[in-house]
Amino acid sequence: MINLTIKQIKVGFDNFAYIIFCPSTNKAAVVDPGYDSNKLIDFISSKNLFLDFIIATHYHYDHTKCIKNLKNEFKSSKILTSEIDGKHLKLKIDKFVKENEKIYLGKIQLTFIQTPGHTLGGICIIVDNEALLTGDTLFIGDCGRTDLPGGSITDMFKTLKDKIMELPDHLIVYPGHDYGEKPFDTLGNQKKRNKTLLAESLEEFLKIP
Repeated sequence: MINLTIKQIKVGFDNFAYIIFCPSTNKAAVVDPGYDSNKLIDFISSKNLFLDFIIATHYHYDHTKCIKNLKNEFKSSKILTSEIDGKHLKLKIDKFVKENEKIYLGKIQLTFIQTPGHTLGGICIIVDNEALLTGDTLFIGDCGRTDLPGGSITDMFKTLKDKIMELPDHLIVYPGHDYGEKPFDTLGNQKKRNKTLLAESLEEFLKIP
């Protein structure tokens, strides 16, 4: 069951960090540890998990601030980012993940997709064909902002139309912020209700308030 392998943790004011773990091997990954590293460390310790990976969906501070704290606590863990966004971080990145690259966390398959828009090197993670961790690409009811350095509204539209909309409806969307009416939702529901996914053209997308 996916609910047994993904823990959504509110960190900071409205950020979500995630702990993905494989119950049969106790291997774990933390995604977007922006704040409150003690919450993440306490959960990992309480479950006797072995932290294999620390993953950043993009380089912004509110998603990466506590990477160093986790690395210091779990020294054998590996930091994963895209190459484009990883170069913005003052950290030694252990692995740059590529488009459609698959990595195993115990028996759980993580598939990485490049999703530019919020940042040029943003990524999303498909977890075992059950869940989709979207960082600041897709929120519940909206998408990430594109007016920050590296952002592109054209790239965001292409990402949503050509990549996110093509993914299976059953995936559970786990966003990077608690901005929506619920903390997570199926992608199928979002395809029907999310204004940014309903836009048929770039012109229509540009008019979304």
